[in-house]
Amino acid sequence: MSKRKYVKQPLSEWMKGEGPDSDVVISSRVRIARNIRSMPFPMMAEPQQSQSVMEQLLDVAESGRLNGLGQLERIRLSDLTELEKLVLVEKHLISPNLANESRNGALILSPNEAISIMINEEDHLRIQCLCSGFQIRQAWDWASKIDDIFEEQVDYAFDEKHGYLTSCPTNVGTGIRASVMMHLPALVITGQINRILSAVTQVGLAVRGLYGEGSEAAGNLFQVSNQITLGQSEQEIIENLHQVARQMIEHEKAARTKLLSESRPRVEDRIRRSFGILTQAMIMDSKEASQRLSDIRLGVHLGLIDDVKDQTLNELLVSTQPGFLQQTYGEALSPEQRDMTRAELIRSRLATGS
Repeated sequence: MSKRKYVKQPLSEWMKGEGPDSDVVISSRVRIARNIRSMPFPMMAEPQQSQSVMEQLLDVAESGRLNGLGQLERIRLSDLTELEKLVLVEKHLISPNLANESRNGALILSPNEAISIMINEEDHLRIQCLCSGFQIRQAWDWASKIDDIFEEQVDYAFDEKHGYLTSCPTNVGTGIRASVMMHLPALVITGQINRILSAVTQVGLAVRGLYGEGSEAAGNLFQVSNQITLGQSEQEIIENLHQVARQMIEHEKAARTKLLSESRPRVEDRIRRSFGILTQAMIMDSKEASQRLSDIRLGVHLGLIDDVKDQTLNELLVSTQPGFLQQTYGEALSPEQRDMTRAELIRSRLATGS
């Protein structure tokens, strides 16, 4: 399997919209940060040290100990172009940090792209598992098993008092970041979102946009994740997020029911206006595309729009991003050209509905 597969096709396993509560939860993710004892963190490592880390961790994958994950692809970041790295960021397969600091960086990917193992990112090892829909426990189960395999072969940096040692102090302890990507348009439209998010932050969770820290919640997509990694067990972190996310799902579904019962004409008008614009517009910037695609997604789940699949909408989340547009058209595009090709792509996909 070639690395080109991962940068040429926008659809990953987590985008299929087939998981539990996928009408609200786009994906569930668990990421585990680990470092090798007696080796400097990546930002402080000399080239030969980071090279040694990369080879040591790639050896684990090449040894066959991860064979249960399928035919893994091992990719050295130095073999990728800047555009290819941007596409992998847009697909959530690598972090912006790894894309920007790719000296002796590497990536191990499962065939369905649900498992992404990053080497020499902010930490020596970042194990990421992505599931479609609300499956945070399943994502944790996969990540934990992979972590156990590496720990059998690698001497992790661990302190009896503080737990796993990481480059960023906020990850010290369990080293776990668990998150769910949620589509919450009804809570936004009904004006409940600020109250809900305020309550979420008060129980130790963080809320970010589609691409994590520093990104805005475009298209009514909110990434809810744990803030605390020290002082709680792995299971407590996962269960706390699971319980809060479950309540948010129920609030969103209740808000959708309220919209249909109390404001159906106005909501349907909004959704159909967005559908009309997306199927006719010649120019579409990313911000407007995100918002109008959010309206379409809401319309699909309210039963107001037929013949558009979740998979299509999830795929458009990636395929309309700047890197993927340029990858698809095989050339560098100016902002205006990207807006034109984005509009063309959306028109085409919504016309077929698949």
